[in-house]
Amino acid sequence: MLYIMTSRISSKGQITVPAQVRRALGLRAGTPVAFELRSGGVLLRKRAPAAGSDPVDRLYGVLRGLPPVDQIIEQLRGPGPVPKRRR
Repeated sequence: MLYIMTSRISSKGQITVPAQVRRALGLRAGTPVAFELRSGGVLLRKRAPAAGSDPVDRLYGVLRGLPPVDQIIEQLRGPGPVPKRRR
């Protein structure tokens, strides 16, 4: 199905993507898009985010090789109380 929607380019070179297009493609602020020049026009495509572009992705694996949290706490606080034996 073909929908024709229009928009205007602002004095700063910005365009407003119609709400129906944003909803259909899942476009939100900061979503990367690509413009593909074609004969007679341009094609707008949603791009997948680059691997590692999310701050959490960039930290993946940084803590690998550290001792378990319980061991770190024991080093900082000293050994915990000895559990009482049941009779």
